[in-house]
Amino acid sequence: MRKSWLFLITISFFVLLAACSGDEESAKMSSEDRASDSAEFKSEEESVEAEVQQESATEDIEAPSTRMIIHQARISTNVKDLEKAQHNMEQKVKKYDGYIVESNVYLESDETSSGKMVVRIPEKHFETFLSEAEAEASKVLEKNVTGQDVTEQYVDLSSRVKSKRAVEERLLAFMKDAQKTEDLLKISTDLAKIQEEIEVLVGKINYLENQTSFSTIELTMHEKRVIIPEIENKDLNTWEKTKKQFITSTNSLLSVGSGIIVFVIGNLPVLVLLGVIIVVVAWIIKRRKVRG
Repeated sequence: MRKSWLFLITISFFVLLAACSGDEESAKMSSEDRASDSAEFKSEEESVEAEVQQESATEDIEAPSTRMIIHQARISTNVKDLEKAQHNMEQKVKKYDGYIVESNVYLESDETSSGKMVVRIPEKHFETFLSEAEAEASKVLEKNVTGQDVTEQYVDLSSRVKSKRAVEERLLAFMKDAQKTEDLLKISTDLAKIQEEIEVLVGKINYLENQTSFSTIELTMHEKRVIIPEIENKDLNTWEKTKKQFITSTNSLLSVGSGIIVFVIGNLPVLVLLGVIIVVVAWIIKRRKVRG
């Protein structure tokens, strides 16, 4: 009896041990399968972009029909009438379907003033607008024209966008086929990153298209006026000045006459005494001459 119980316990122990070993093996295989699936997904995802880029490299990316040039110009001129010249340039900007970015007028002194305009003109009218701006001036002081060729940069950005969009399509396909939550999360993260990169690249492409379709022109105009002094009638006043001078002269004569009268009357006693003395002295001298 005791041997039977011992035999049953031994068998149960081995069965339990075998069951635990089977569970561990199953769990290990499941973990290895998940790791294998994840690694396979990651490897496949990383190979997608490389594959697409290789395909794009072997294909001929369609280049623009004409070279993409960013034109910029700076011109400084003398004009006879600043207000009129600025108005004419504004009309020319409208004529060529351009737009004004900046417009300022500076009064430096009574004789000198200047104006600055920054305009954007469609590329096809760039040369024509420059010629008309020079014609508006009485003298061209400075002219500087630059051009930056961005054709290769534009083609490169377009190629990269094409590759990124292909990766985006593959990731969307993976998302539909994915069964595991961790795979869906990984695909969503990578998809968001790819879409953000596409937005940045598209923004750069739009910027290049805008810069090449419109040229930027900075126009500075100087006006120097010659001021001629005017004859002001209020400064002449001939009749008023004549009357004033006559009155001044009369007052001077009256003042002199008044001074003489005051002197004579005020010193009359002294003058009378001096007169008597002079008369007496003259009489004495005359008597002496008669006797002699």
